[in-house]
Amino acid sequence: MSKNLSKKIETLTLELAETPSIVGTKYENDVVKKIYEKFLDMEYFKKYPENVKYVPIKNDPLGRKSVMAMVKGEKGNSKKTVILIGHTDTVGISDYGTLKNYATKPLELVEKLKEISIPEEALRDLESGKYLFGRGIFDMKCGVATLMTIVEAISDDVKIFEGNIVFAAVCDEEGNSGGMLSVVPELINLEKTEGFEYLAVIDTDYSAPRYDGDNTRYIYVGTVGKLMPSFYIVGSEAHGGDPFKGLDPNHISSAIVEEMDFNTKYCDEAEGEVTVPPISLRQQDLKPEYSVQTAKTSYLYFNFGTHSSTPDQMMDKVIDGANLAFKKVIDSLNVEYKKYCDFNGFPYEKLPWEPRVMSYEQLYEKVKEEKGEEVDKVIKQLEEDLLNDPNIDERVFALKMVETLHNMWSDKNPVVIAYYSPPYYPHIYVKGESPLEKKLLNVVNEVIEETETDYDIKMKKFYPYISDLSYAAAPREENAIGSLKNNMPGFETKYNLPIEEMQKLNLPVVNIGPFGKDAHKFTERLEKDYSFNVAPKLVYETIVKLLK
Repeated sequence: MSKNLSKKIETLTLELAETPSIVGTKYENDVVKKIYEKFLDMEYFKKYPENVKYVPIKNDPLGRKSVMAMVKGEKGNSKKTVILIGHTDTVGISDYGTLKNYATKPLELVEKLKEISIPEEALRDLESGKYLFGRGIFDMKCGVATLMTIVEAISDDVKIFEGNIVFAAVCDEEGNSGGMLSVVPELINLEKTEGFEYLAVIDTDYSAPRYDGDNTRYIYVGTVGKLMPSFYIVGSEAHGGDPFKGLDPNHISSAIVEEMDFNTKYCDEAEGEVTVPPISLRQQDLKPEYSVQTAKTSYLYFNFGTHSSTPDQMMDKVIDGANLAFKKVIDSLNVEYKKYCDFNGFPYEKLPWEPRVMSYEQLYEKVKEEKGEEVDKVIKQLEEDLLNDPNIDERVFALKMVETLHNMWSDKNPVVIAYYSPPYYPHIYVKGESPLEKKLLNVVNEVIEETETDYDIKMKKFYPYISDLSYAAAPREENAIGSLKNNMPGFETKYNLPIEEMQKLNLPVVNIGPFGKDAHKFTERLEKDYSFNVAPKLVYETIVKLLK
């Protein structure tokens, strides 16, 4: 990029960073409004103001919205189009402590950080002068500024530009991706009304070292997916003074955590790239009061990354894992109960428990057999009641659905119900099997080879940090989507995905982001040279080569 464009990106990055836009607050709209107005100030959009518009999140209590801007090249009549995306929201600033008033003031924050103790590596980067610190400057105000500046540069030369670009600055990426999920149907509408031929989606979300001392700059063709396997655990209550008379659901829950948490056997692999192992995100019992009675039920859910496993395949894996954990609990209980009986001179009889794990879909079928149409009426009424409570989030909504369905079942013996909690992020695996996938892979390889730089730049599959790139496609296997819908309580009521539109888009994706460190930490920082001078050139060249 020319020094002029690099400087424009830096200036705009600082301006956007200085506009707080914490996810889940009304302030998200402040930065969105700024971006909208910046576009309308550009010469191209003064001439074509209809090519910039807001895209609101449907039924959002905060009235949050995204911005879409479209540039149509005037050389020839090409319908080829590249989609650009970047998110405008950030995580919160409470981690800055006494410096939170400076979290979105990068130029002042640099001096303030010198007054406190920070990690050694961050201190070295601070003293080097090569980094800018601040909330969102890395994740991902710099990426948004890069795309806005490139859009303006292309629009200034629109008469010699062949092809089209659509840029979406989306809100709520750090939350439930409401921004991107609202933009996807708009992209399908544009495809119809303009006759666009979409080629790929380019994101400029952050890129960081993958291990200590890693100085490689990565371009990711494809992205990791995410599923949230969840477990509703029904035990058997007992008096705390006679615990062997019951089966503690917390014991089973802990065994499932022991089985799955950080266990690399549940990592998903493709082409030698491996997801991070599962990590539990919540674990608690559901007993509402204190008493010397053990809990009857508990629940937990995990973050699982995916590279190739579909929802139906993952459900099979987690049911097997939960079964293994349940069996270990029963075996261990029998060993300890025998010891206890021997200590006290009591006669020992094997405990009556048997491991039992099923999916939410299987539970529904069993209850439907017993209750018939009544089960659907109860579930529909529950959904209506829960939707009227704005304080119930998607995870609790799903839990309440499982709990109610199980309570309708006549079988009260211990069981583990496996299901999915929202959200769902499909992985996008760019194998090179379709013409669009081949083109993107070839273009990225060309751009890397032709870019003159001292940085070591490598292409990898699967952007490793969950992002809105996931919504550029969706699995097409009927079993995969069927399993997701049937095992995610509240799907299409509390939690909505534009699955059909995602399947229609069906685009390969690439992330070409700025370089920095410590996203979501108070030491979040952006490395200036690569981020302002090299990454933007890689993005621009990728756009141009895709459209050729």
